[in-house]
Amino acid sequence: MPFTLTPSYADNPRLQDLVERLRTYLDTELAEYEAGLGLARESRYTRQTLEPVWRRSRELGFYGIHLPAEYGGHGLSFTELAALKEEIGASPRILATSVLGDMGGPLRVGSIFEHATRYQLEKYLLPVLRGERACCFSLTEQDAGSDVRGIRTTATPDGDGWRLNGHKVFSSAGPFADFSVLIARMADTDTYSAFLVDLDAPGCTVAEGDLPMSGEHIEADILLDDCYVGPEQLLGEIGQGLRIGLGRVTVNRLLHCPTALGGARRALALSVDYAKTRMVNGAPLGMLQSIQHRLADMAADYYAARSMTYDALAALDAGSRPRVEAFLCKLFVAEKAFDIADHAVQIHGKAGVVRGGEIESLFQRLRMFRILTGSSEIQRNGIARELLLA
Repeated sequence: MPFTLTPSYADNPRLQDLVERLRTYLDTELAEYEAGLGLARESRYTRQTLEPVWRRSRELGFYGIHLPAEYGGHGLSFTELAALKEEIGASPRILATSVLGDMGGPLRVGSIFEHATRYQLEKYLLPVLRGERACCFSLTEQDAGSDVRGIRTTATPDGDGWRLNGHKVFSSAGPFADFSVLIARMADTDTYSAFLVDLDAPGCTVAEGDLPMSGEHIEADILLDDCYVGPEQLLGEIGQGLRIGLGRVTVNRLLHCPTALGGARRALALSVDYAKTRMVNGAPLGMLQSIQHRLADMAADYYAARSMTYDALAALDAGSRPRVEAFLCKLFVAEKAFDIADHAVQIHGKAGVVRGGEIESLFQRLRMFRILTGSSEIQRNGIARELLLA
């Protein structure tokens, strides 16, 4: 895998075409749409802001592109999807995460198709693929993050269905969603089940969630007060909730890495440009050896993190289950991507710490990646466990 800040895929003409078309859409049409709305990273926006992006992305073939042809996708390999997610991560567009369907779209529901009934497909999942509905995933609670067995939201039997009570936090895309894939503990047991919960149902309230350090208004709390769900809303079987909620963990852990790699790539590219154009004492900043060494370290970290990620994805495409490699990639990518962002702030000096600047935004997002989707400590636990049990 060659080192470059503008990856190309000459050995895969289909992927090369998709990447070029995605870059064009992000840099032209989507950029113009955001400029017309005056969007900034911390802007509040509504479902109505996102729907045109969902529809246009669907028209261009990006929305749900990873899914099989029977669902309107291209049946991408994991490596191909990762390349597109890296472009999303490298884009400065505010709404970029909506293009492939990360923000309440197909990337949120793709992993649960195998558990869905025909009714659930027709009512919930297929409308998401068409950009008509949106979903969120509700697992985390105030005292149940990495320790998912700390979940206190309960499902109590009521006739053929259940009454849900509890408080979910950090439901990403919750402010724009129609329904949630929600994990609850079965009352008086130590088992957990997954439910498709309509967010406008009686007893269900969507409240504004905590504002993350990225400043994005994309989180919601889901409050449940005797909210009834029928048997047709049970996803999979009773007791399968954690397996469904944490299912395909290896895949998801790996597929989060390319987005962070894209952010790191963008931070490095901006730093190189700044070092070439910023004049200090009559010479470009990049003439200083201290700056050159920072850029060299950033490039080495990016290349190493990207190489190991795509190596693990290739193994996944070949049919293996790279469990320990997924732990290794999530740990290394999270730590090194943040190091790259930190160097970028230092290189940019005052320009790197300005509120609302792109470098500041990248720094915040990549700092969060060390916590989200499994903290670095969780990854280290997994690596050590795999080593000691081998």
